[in-house]
Parts: sequence; C-alpha cells; structure tokens
Amino acid sequence: MTVKLLALYKKPEDEAAFMDHYENVHAPLAKKVPGLEKLVVNKVTGSPMGDPELFLIAEMHFPDRATFQVAMASEENKAAGKDLMSFAKGLVTILFVEEE
Repeated sequence: MTVKLLALYKKPEDEAAFMDHYENVHAPLAKKVPGLEKLVVNKVTGSPMGDPELFLIAEMHFPDRATFQVAMASEENKAAGKDLMSFAKGLVTILFVEEE
C-alpha cells in the first residue's frame, strides 16, 4: 500500500513567483525527505465547474505507513514544512492518504 502526503495549493497572487520558489527551493527540500519514493507535481489546468480554486496538487509517495511516519518526523521534512509556511501559508491544505 502506498501512503501519500497530498498538498493542495490554491491559486497564488503571483503564479510565476510561486512556481519559481516551488521548483527551485521547496521541491528540492521535499525530495530530501527520507523514504520518499517519488514526488509528483500536478498543475491544475481546468475544471468542468468553471475556474478551479486549486492551482497545484503535489503528491509525496511512500512505500508504507512505517516509512511515512519516519519521514514525517525527519529533520528534512521539518525543513520542508518550515519552507512551506514561508511561501504558501493560507494557500495549502495537507492531506495524508493511502492508495488502495
């Protein structure tokens, strides 16, 4: 069973600045989290219900719950979380999910 951290980002005021920080600072920090199998970044391009509220959906994949728990407690994850709050506070919702 894959365990994931999902980060759902609302549209930022300055999309270019947001993406610059995300790609050049945040994603490299997230990729250092121990046990991470892959990071998938999904750019929201539309919705059948009109203009979507979301801008980006990131998925951090871990092989199992034990690996996920160690990863979440790691110094690398704490650094990524601190950075996240520096540029996406008020824009991001974090969910923990299990892929069946």
